[in-house]
Amino acid sequence: MKTRITEMLGIEYPIIQGGMAWVAEHNLAAAVSEAGGFGLIGGANAPGEVVRAEIRKAKELTDKPFGVNVMLLSPHAEDVAKVVVEEGIKVVTTGAGNPEKYMDMWKSAGIKVIPVVASVALARRMEKYGADAVVAEGTESGGHIGEQTTMTLVPQVVDAVSIPVIAAGGIGDGRGIAAAFMLGAEAVQMGTRFVVAKESIVHANYKQRVIKAKDIDSAVTGRSHGHPVRCLRNQMTREYVKLEQAGKSFEELEYLTLGALRNAVMDGDVTNGTVMAGQIAGMVSKEQTCKEMIEEMMTQASRLMHWS
Repeated sequence: MKTRITEMLGIEYPIIQGGMAWVAEHNLAAAVSEAGGFGLIGGANAPGEVVRAEIRKAKELTDKPFGVNVMLLSPHAEDVAKVVVEEGIKVVTTGAGNPEKYMDMWKSAGIKVIPVVASVALARRMEKYGADAVVAEGTESGGHIGEQTTMTLVPQVVDAVSIPVIAAGGIGDGRGIAAAFMLGAEAVQMGTRFVVAKESIVHANYKQRVIKAKDIDSAVTGRSHGHPVRCLRNQMTREYVKLEQAGKSFEELEYLTLGALRNAVMDGDVTNGTVMAGQIAGMVSKEQTCKEMIEEMMTQASRLMHWS
């Protein structure tokens, strides 16, 4: 299965693991890369030195290519942007913002830059500034989201830019991969399915919450102040939405979610923590190794696309 993305990243399968905060650490990234996909370490809000340590640990587990997701809203974004250069990382994806100010530094270091975009306008702008590809991410995905659905966003981005497009949001099996290719994508990025991977360090409570989720279990908080985040419904989301409807300010709501993702991922607090997951959670039904997941999905996609 060769596309411009598999060639660019030096990978066997056109599957990229999302750079999820607290979830995408060295164990998961290395396991996905070892299985023929492309693993990502999520920089999240971590300081540069923490990301450096994660990169070095991943290198001990795999000699296959992997990358780093730089979260541009992070107070440590500048440090992390430098660390990826110092550590010889070859591919960077970016989230929550515009990576223009780091582009020159990354490009001169030979790094491929793949921003995550939620609109055609941002995709065009990223191409103009030298992005090597873009991830067109639909609102179905977990975590911070835009408004367009994957089904509508991907083909419009494909038509708007000449660089390769990676589809993300609502993809959890071979059918989703085949559908993304039909829309013009050349790879997919997946987060929620990999949350329940055997190699994922996520707390068992969090994994079980994803595995037991139904199609309607997803909630979006933060729409009223322009920072929508998709997670699974629980006590925290109910409280948040109630306060949002009462017109509370961003600052007043912020205390509800401070540290809540970490509490869910690391400590297993799925009642008051933020259980980030995409709408596809309703389809994720079992814990498997990354290798089992990727092989199962690629077999299914290949059959549908008549690749094999």
